[in-house]
Amino acid sequence: MTRLLLAAGTAGVLAAAIALPLVGGAGLTVKSSTEALNLEPENLAEPPLKMLTILKDVNGKQIGQFYKEYRIPVGLDKVSKEMKDAIIAIEDYRFYEHGPIDIEGTARALLKNVTGGGVVQGGSSITQQYVKQVLVNSAATKAEAEAAIAPTLSRKLNELRYAMAIEEKYTKDQILEKYLNISYFGAGAHGIEAAAYRFFGVKAAKLSLVQAATLAAAVQKPVSTDPTLGNDAKGRLLDRRNLVLDTMVVRGKITQPQADEAKKAPLGYKNTRIPGGCEESKYPYFCFYVKNEILDNDDFGKTEKERLDFLNAGGITIQSTLDPKMQKASEKAIRNYVSKKDKPVASQAMIVPGTGEIRSMAASREYGLNAKKNQIAFNVVADKAHGGGRGFQQGSTAKVYTLAAALDAGMKLNDGNNTGRVYSVAPYPNRAFETCGGKATGGDAPHPVANSSEGGGGFKTLQTGTWGSVNTFFMKLEEQVGLCQTVKMAKDLGIKRADGGKLEEVPTFTLGVNEMDPVTVANSYAVFAARGVYCRPKAISSVTDRDGKVMKYGNKCKEVLDEEVADAVNSILSGVFTKGTMSGVGGINRDAAGKTGTTDGYTAAWFAGYTPDLASAVSIGDPRGAFKHDLTGVTIGGTYYPYVYGASISGPIWKQSMMEALENVDKSSFFPVNSERFGGCSDYCAPKKPKKDRDDDDRGNGHGNPFDDIFGNPGEQEESPEEGDF
Repeated sequence: MTRLLLAAGTAGVLAAAIALPLVGGAGLTVKSSTEALNLEPENLAEPPLKMLTILKDVNGKQIGQFYKEYRIPVGLDKVSKEMKDAIIAIEDYRFYEHGPIDIEGTARALLKNVTGGGVVQGGSSITQQYVKQVLVNSAATKAEAEAAIAPTLSRKLNELRYAMAIEEKYTKDQILEKYLNISYFGAGAHGIEAAAYRFFGVKAAKLSLVQAATLAAAVQKPVSTDPTLGNDAKGRLLDRRNLVLDTMVVRGKITQPQADEAKKAPLGYKNTRIPGGCEESKYPYFCFYVKNEILDNDDFGKTEKERLDFLNAGGITIQSTLDPKMQKASEKAIRNYVSKKDKPVASQAMIVPGTGEIRSMAASREYGLNAKKNQIAFNVVADKAHGGGRGFQQGSTAKVYTLAAALDAGMKLNDGNNTGRVYSVAPYPNRAFETCGGKATGGDAPHPVANSSEGGGGFKTLQTGTWGSVNTFFMKLEEQVGLCQTVKMAKDLGIKRADGGKLEEVPTFTLGVNEMDPVTVANSYAVFAARGVYCRPKAISSVTDRDGKVMKYGNKCKEVLDEEVADAVNSILSGVFTKGTMSGVGGINRDAAGKTGTTDGYTAAWFAGYTPDLASAVSIGDPRGAFKHDLTGVTIGGTYYPYVYGASISGPIWKQSMMEALENVDKSSFFPVNSERFGGCSDYCAPKKPKKDRDDDDRGNGHGNPFDDIFGNPGEQEESPEEGDF
């Protein structure tokens, strides 16, 4: 009641202040009264309307959108005559006749509000209403928004000052257009075009009399008449629609028979579904990556607030790096091996070496909140900064960082070490595995590192140890190279934990104990393909703002590895397809290199690989909890697996998708290894066996290699295409 009295009082003060005689001409009255109040036009800051942000693929086709307010601004010529007549009749029928304030309307509203015992009619002109909408929409806080609609004299006077400036700045048609585009109509629809679609599934240009009257009815009280809120709200909207029709008769816009006929029509609300954001994109994981990239990248604003404002304002078109052909190849390959109904989820990212451009992001499970449909509500392909979760342990795909560190330190292809079937890390403090912070580590693992199907120990070279993915070999190699050097190499290649935390610098770092995401892993492998050039993952190539200005975003690249070291890594990893853990799956009929990855306890399985033109990583694990729900004794894609290795599912997905993605891409070759630099061996060659004693040979118990008694004869070890615990 206090609020109503205040509103009435405000209107009374304003009416008295501008000294109404209801005769003599509105223009003269406004002029004399504004002069008496010393009112001067005051420019109104008009921030751009919040609009849709459109996301396009490399071919320029729309693949997604996101927004804070669903709005599609249109010109006044794209609005039906019925709509313009209806909104003017009910909101400001003298709109084209008066100045910034309708004196007659204000007085009439005051009289009806006082005699009616409440606010039954508004007195604001369409220009004033536009001003109020601008102030509300640009409010940075709740207090500012409330102040923009407060029933106070000072607010009304400020509103009038702004309205005077608006009337000087724009034509009446321009003001009406702006008003129709900024107004909220309820049901989540901002602006007349969005409202026409939301309420009736048509464009604003096609609104009929009944439909136009309904939207004109909704604009004054869009919340209480929101048809999505139930029958009571629909009833209020219907009553007010009929009031609009009656008013149109009084204003001479339609005849009484037309109004009577229109009143017989039902409300007609169709509840057309508003196109959603990234969750409705054909490529939701990529869409969310782009959205989060804007929020996390200082290219789009120096502060978090600036980046959020940039995104929420919308009206921009984002040209992305996604290639629908390569995306389709990923989706098809994943579908062939993993069902969307399976709890374990397979995910894949493809990245261009030398640019960092992300070409595909796909997963076996659909994005969404519906648990009954087995949907997943986070970006399983990416890290936490881009909407992802904590990822899965990287497993043996992390061994390549130790390999690269060894080659960078001067080791040759035939260098290696002699280890056994089991490797036990010495207890703390153990300086053999010192962190980059100078901290000694220790053997605090629950059990020693062991080989599985790689066989026992013996001497392994950088080549054979990698091809067989021998756990104990890589533990010894990391000890030789240094834990810190391995960690530094991984960081240089772009490795960071999916959850954003610090990398765990522990002895088993080389075995992949840190949780990763496919984008990060694929991009680290792309460095080898690019001969040592690291590029930040890139999903956006350009942005066109609402004024048509194009902002291009270049590649952020730097050399982090000697190109000849990268060539040597490529040579060794190429053998994984022919002599190592992927030999059972095979290659892709072009130069390719890669590494399988199986984690301790089979909690996740990976394959990461690349050609000179494209890098990719595939992971599979159970997001419910990889350790609680491991990949043993599971049925995935209709096939039963007693154990899931890197070459079981991830490898075949990688192979099929890469072959299809590169189908029309000319074959490229890796650079040959510099044999003078990396050929032969140096200080880490296999020890020569001492000459055997003839008598010992006769007895069959010759000592042979002195390491054999400890580690076994390497010649007796069985090479296997599968991996072990890591």
